[in-house]
Amino acid sequence: MPYSWIAIGVGAVLLIWIVAVFNSLVRKRNRVKNAWSDIDVQLKRRYDLVPNLVETVKGYKGYEASVLENVTKARTSAMNQGGGVAGRAQAENMLSGALKSLFAVAENYPQLRASENFQKLQDQLSSLENDIQSARRYYNAAARELNNAVQVFPASVIAGVFGFKQSEFFGTDERERSAVGVSF
Repeated sequence: MPYSWIAIGVGAVLLIWIVAVFNSLVRKRNRVKNAWSDIDVQLKRRYDLVPNLVETVKGYKGYEASVLENVTKARTSAMNQGGGVAGRAQAENMLSGALKSLFAVAENYPQLRASENFQKLQDQLSSLENDIQSARRYYNAAARELNNAVQVFPASVIAGVFGFKQSEFFGTDERERSAVGVSF
């Protein structure tokens, strides 16, 4: 009889532990989903800002049409990118690169740089890029926490039984990792 109480006690502790680990995994998975949603919101704000920026640049004579075309293509590609985090990150990095090119070209047009509207849009975009970077860092931290929880033993057993998967990190591509060349 006393062994049955011990077995019941061990079973209850085991059940409580399984529930606690499961709930922890659910919280971490939801944190990753929430962080991804935050990135999505910031990217949508950037998508909305880009056409205004392009139209402002178009208003000045002598702008380089190929740069605007690249920005527009990159924006369309990023907006239509579905699927996983890696594909989305690559499309977003292309858009970031196209926007950097646009601002580099704008340096050649003093009237454009002096435009209050252009300055305002550039400031908004700069602030937005900081928000996107912050959202990416938060997402990657949430993904790291989930990935660690899914991989460590004994929680990995619970994760495997209930189908918890690792999350991809939102990274940069090779072009963004390389140093920017400066020449005088």
